[in-house]
Amino acid sequence: MTTAPSASFQLNAAAPDTLSVSGALTFATAANALSAITAAVAGNGHTQLDLAGVQHSDSAGLACVLAVLSKAVEQGRRLHVRNVPEGMRVLAQVCEVDSLLA
Repeated sequence: MTTAPSASFQLNAAAPDTLSVSGALTFATAANALSAITAAVAGNGHTQLDLAGVQHSDSAGLACVLAVLSKAVEQGRRLHVRNVPEGMRVLAQVCEVDSLLA
């Protein structure tokens, strides 16, 4: 029996400089995730975005992460992405944007 991936995401700021994302970064969650992650990064000085807990992602999830990175640059900040899920990494390579996740 196959179950559909969860249509939710969670943020955790347990480490002082790291914002951890878990759950799903998909078409269903990307808009809310973008707003929440951008606000958390801007408001708390996070320098790392940890995606180790992301269980499901698609092209909207990749777009969300790239938009968060772009917003950080606009704010004069450098945000490092860690633990990019394999599916997101492969999609980024196919789209030739993988260097933006480095």
